[in-house]
Amino acid sequence: QVQLVESGGGLVQAGDSLALSCAASGSGFDIDDMSWYRQVPGKQQEFVARIARAGTTMYSDSMKGRATISRDNGKKTMYLNLRKMTAEDAGVYICKIVWDNWQRTSWGPGTQVTVNA
Repeated sequence: QVQLVESGGGLVQAGDSLALSCAASGSGFDIDDMSWYRQVPGKQQEFVARIARAGTTMYSDSMKGRATISRDNGKKTMYLNLRKMTAEDAGVYICKIVWDNWQRTSWGPGTQVTVNA
């Protein structure tokens, strides 16, 4: 059973930075792809950033230049560093992984990020 746990969310001021992490538990599997999404009440879930196993990254237009995604394959953990945060960055940040040779997908419960403008 693969479980994901996000951490690092909280209340920040506009302009601040925040570091999120997503840790996968379980053994006997490798993670192919890892990504972050953001959910805001009343809105569609939004892609934030993605990182492949080899380290190739992709960001949403709103996050380019303000976010850095990284991963530690040995620890099965993904990180997201957010900078110069604005009210539009608020929401529940949810981690997603693709594993088992791209056959399975798992989602975390999310971590709340609130930005005080």
